[in-house]
Amino acid sequence: MRILHTMLRVGDLKHSIEFYTNVMGMHLIRQHDNEQYRYTLAFLGYGKESESAVIELTYNWDTDSYDLGNGYGHIAIECEDIYDTCKAIESAGGSISRPPGPVKGGTTEIAFVKDPDGYAIELIQKKC
Repeated sequence: MRILHTMLRVGDLKHSIEFYTNVMGMHLIRQHDNEQYRYTLAFLGYGKESESAVIELTYNWDTDSYDLGNGYGHIAIECEDIYDTCKAIESAGGSISRPPGPVKGGTTEIAFVKDPDGYAIELIQKKC
């Protein structure tokens, strides 16, 4: 078994795709409109969908925002160089909500960024 994808409901599909591709460096793998049920699915990731987990963005045509609630945590992404990654994200227009540095009570270096809908993305420094 393996994890296939994580689904996020988004209020502005174009803006979200631009964030995940231009700011986070993912690739749009595939996109599908369902006219009968009025939604669009877009799948994005860093590699082939057959080989790695991806993000599924679900855009319901008649909904422009969602209450994220208090049960959602974050998506975690490993980085080769967390400091360079954060600089690149900021340069591309992204917002770092927690600058890179050691996690409280530990040595693992992390940072956080928020996507256009407010979903948290944790960046984790790759360990040597």
